[in-house]
Amino acid sequence: MKLAILVLLAVLPSAAQAQTVTTVTGAGATFPYPIYAKWFENYRRQAPGVEFKYDASGSETGIRRLLQKDVDFGASDNPEIFRELAPGAEGDYLFFPSVVGAVVPIINLPGFGEDVVFTPEALAGIYLGKIKKWNDPILVQANRGRRLPNLDIVVVHRSDGSGTTYSWTDFLSKTSAEWKAQLGAGLSPKWPVGRGANGNDGVAKLVKELGGSIGYVEFIYALQNHLSFGKVRNQNGDFVAASLESISAAAINAMEAGSDLKVSIADAPGAGSYPIASFTWLVIPARIANDAKRSAIVDFLTWMIGPGQKQAAALGYLALPGNLAGREAAAISGIH
Repeated sequence: MKLAILVLLAVLPSAAQAQTVTTVTGAGATFPYPIYAKWFENYRRQAPGVEFKYDASGSETGIRRLLQKDVDFGASDNPEIFRELAPGAEGDYLFFPSVVGAVVPIINLPGFGEDVVFTPEALAGIYLGKIKKWNDPILVQANRGRRLPNLDIVVVHRSDGSGTTYSWTDFLSKTSAEWKAQLGAGLSPKWPVGRGANGNDGVAKLVKELGGSIGYVEFIYALQNHLSFGKVRNQNGDFVAASLESISAAAINAMEAGSDLKVSIADAPGAGSYPIASFTWLVIPARIANDAKRSAIVDFLTWMIGPGQKQAAALGYLALPGNLAGREAAAISGIH
């Protein structure tokens, strides 16, 4: 009996050690949530001692929680988010692009089975409340040969501070002088018209429910919810639908024009570029005092820009361009 007790006591400490898990928490963008959820699950299989937990609460909420040290990392689709929320804190954080995605205009036109194409001017006019009918002359002119219905346009936008909204309004600001002057690019503009919904899921659900509606969501949410989405005119004058090929063209063409890890790729030049494309970023403190968490985050980032990129396409995202992943590997050394 004494021998059995001694054996049990000898085993207990090692068993407790085996169950020790480092938990890393994050919050932020809903744009990349499907790929982040998959990555965290797959990474756990190779690093069972580390668990990532992520709250897809929107970019603004996530970065505010990061600033309050309520989470270990944030996530945003807005590379300039600190200018809005905490201008003095920007130097304390590093931005790491994770994948490339796109924002698409989703529509619900009952009985209308054709594709709808949008000029930037039309999208700005709709969200400024100036274009109120689907058969408005501006839409009719772009959609020649398609009989758009005499139906009121129901505008749907995000109600939370959102990086997806930033990507949408960044594009409108670059392509519409009127939009730039009145609202500009931001996480939560003062919408002049429309109904708000929380998260990409909320916008997709509301558009699905409301006939005559238009909203904007990340590409994967349109695919998952079987929603129609329109083509958008790019800098080249072509009407382009979101696809892995057109998002790739945008990323490659935009990266040729700059090398910053926080570069905007909205309204990218070049034939075949989808114009409302965006990187999405993990936002990491430059200094992490907890050794275990710092090691886990550095190891995950290294995995993310390597094996993790191969999993992007299956969920409607594009892997990072190779030259960007190389620069990002060097930037990881800035975490200390």
